[in-house]
Amino acid sequence: MRFLIVEEEDIKHGLTTDKYFLWTEQVLKAKGVNPKVVAEITTSSWGIFVGINDVLKLLEGKPVDVYAMPEGCLFFPHEPVITIVGRYLDFARFETAILGFICHPSAVATEAFKFKLASGGKRILSFGTRRMHPAISAVIERSAYIGGVDGVSNVSAEKYLGIESIGTMPHALIICFGNQVEAWRAYDEVVDKSIPRVMLVDTYYDEKTEAILAVENVDRVDGVRLDTPSSRRGNMRKIVEEVRWELDIRGKRDVKIVVSGGLSLRDVMELRDLVDAFGVGTAIAGAKPIDFAMDIVEREGKFVAKRGKRGGMKQVYRIWDELRDEIKLFNEKGEGEPLIQKVMENGKILKTFNMHEARELVLKQIEIIRELGIEDRFLNE
Repeated sequence: MRFLIVEEEDIKHGLTTDKYFLWTEQVLKAKGVNPKVVAEITTSSWGIFVGINDVLKLLEGKPVDVYAMPEGCLFFPHEPVITIVGRYLDFARFETAILGFICHPSAVATEAFKFKLASGGKRILSFGTRRMHPAISAVIERSAYIGGVDGVSNVSAEKYLGIESIGTMPHALIICFGNQVEAWRAYDEVVDKSIPRVMLVDTYYDEKTEAILAVENVDRVDGVRLDTPSSRRGNMRKIVEEVRWELDIRGKRDVKIVVSGGLSLRDVMELRDLVDAFGVGTAIAGAKPIDFAMDIVEREGKFVAKRGKRGGMKQVYRIWDELRDEIKLFNEKGEGEPLIQKVMENGKILKTFNMHEARELVLKQIEIIRELGIEDRFLNE
């Protein structure tokens, strides 16, 4: 008995392809057609680019050159994030997996980026791996971390990413005790003292009542978490205001408020002046995949492209102080810093990307957006 998870070797050998690529291989081989091509991966939206390391591992050892944007880089519509140069049959069947390695991870990073941008500097925590297949838990948490979240909840992040996971407590803990105060006291007694005491305060009574119960009956309370789903939320701002008031008048101004439970970007923007941290689940982990596509733009040195696409291998130049890009043919000079860099030569990996450096690039871009005052450009789409 085993979980229904495709093995790495099957991915490496192209088993996870779409069938029409196999028929394409059959036709091209039968007719002796195998042109040298330039294939670009683009999309019609903006986002944060993630997933290139897995693409490089997939293509390692194959006679192709690969160019890519840095991981964590903000891309704009119609810009190539990856360019592959080589004989088409050497990578044709891997298009499905290549896109799969970047479409969902980039979407997760993009949503994390939006939430962090919307937070006004408050903490954003990734709570959503339960909404996706457990086999990709580390992929989700890595993408969310690069995208700017301040903490991730899935323990797999510790083994596979080397970053500490975070969390509070589930309703199940309180229900097992049958009494909130007993559960909170037990948590405070048993859990390592280095872990913040953030008490869940909405199991049986309203959030205000349980928050008061917590701070009046437990020796150490560092924060309270309101995990109120949208179906029962009502006026969430009024609820948070009440909780904050009751904590403050009891001398608990240092007790933080954490909110979770089906949060949207609008929720974060409406509550960021009151709330200290947001636990965001489905909106980040279950982000709609970015619709990347791979298209041939050169064949045997000649410009080609299907309708709706632009022919020729391209470079993207970033003008950082304006957060503006220019797209040029690859050997043309442009204004700003060239983003597309060679990361594989004839199947040899030249460069991989560090998760922490990618995250720093994301945070740099958030800072530039805030300095330019163009947050709405990224939060209203």
